[in-house]
Amino acid sequence: MMMGGLLMSGLTMLSEANLPTPAFALTPVFREYIDTFDGYSFKYPQNWIQVRGAGADIFFRDPIVLDENLSVEFSSPSSSKYKSLEDLGSPEEAGKKVLRQYLTEFMSTRLGVKRESNILTTSSRVADDGKLYYQVEVNIKSYANNNELAVMPQDRVARLEWDRRYLAVLGVENNRLYSLRLQTPEKVFLEEEKDLRRVMESFRVEKI
Repeated sequence: MMMGGLLMSGLTMLSEANLPTPAFALTPVFREYIDTFDGYSFKYPQNWIQVRGAGADIFFRDPIVLDENLSVEFSSPSSSKYKSLEDLGSPEEAGKKVLRQYLTEFMSTRLGVKRESNILTTSSRVADDGKLYYQVEVNIKSYANNNELAVMPQDRVARLEWDRRYLAVLGVENNRLYSLRLQTPEKVFLEEEKDLRRVMESFRVEKI
């Protein structure tokens, strides 16, 4: 997908050398990313870096906590024409579709890998632009056997590889379904929840 992004700087700058771990630990400074070509905008922590070639229309990552990132994707109007979020059903139905998409993306061919997932919350809101947005939060844990080729079951011990919170905001405009997606380790989410929700609530879709 083509990107036509315009970056707008925050009011103050933080030296990357002075950033704590995680990056949100100080009072965060946000930038706004506005894509006038594709029709969406959002705010993100100013120290996050853009990663090109990540498969999404736009992708930013925390330079310190590498498992923490955000991306925006949208459907092609030539293959599907969305008129409203109700085309997805209720927020609960949309949440099930979002979770299925995550699990499909995380399918592994490795032996002994197991994923546990839960939909934590689904909700809808009307933002200050008068448009409806759905929000979905899921938790996914990945386990892997320490010795997947062992013959005896007692020699195959499942250990936690990662435990992550996935947050998605969905909106419809221009006959497209837009999705802002945040990923963060569960422990980091507990520390940064307020600021991550600010990112979620900043997401807007625009007519083009």
